[in-house]
Amino acid sequence: MTYTVDESTKPALDSFLRFDVDTQLALLWYGYLDIKDQLNPAPPESVEVPGKAVFDKIQDLSEQEQLQAQRDLLKGGNNEINRAYKALSPNAKLEVWLLLSQGIENGTIIGVPSDYQLPGETDQFVAQIKQLEFDQRLNFMLTAVQAKA
Repeated sequence: MTYTVDESTKPALDSFLRFDVDTQLALLWYGYLDIKDQLNPAPPESVEVPGKAVFDKIQDLSEQEQLQAQRDLLKGGNNEINRAYKALSPNAKLEVWLLLSQGIENGTIIGVPSDYQLPGETDQFVAQIKQLEFDQRLNFMLTAVQAKA
């Protein structure tokens, strides 16, 4: 998969970036749930290996440190995990987030609390995303996970 910015996803990205970091994390999680069944299960090794290396560093942390690491990936930062993340290709960055989402599903990564409700102001954003085709949703996620990186 080659990464190019899709102008049709720019309004959704602009909306996404206005949300606080915890809302962004939840939206990425729900976005993963929305597309996971359509994902190609085997990324190329050039994407999988470096992405998994960053994921493994996060997985080794305590739950609160995992949450902070995810926040830092979205906000940008200057720690060991962020520096490794910044060096990744766009597709490897997305692989990190897909692995994090799988970790949330299997319980090895701290997840969105079960009683969490998205803020009402996300309704318009969700409506924008639902209008996008799968490739556009994937492109949106590629763009969103590296906006601050």
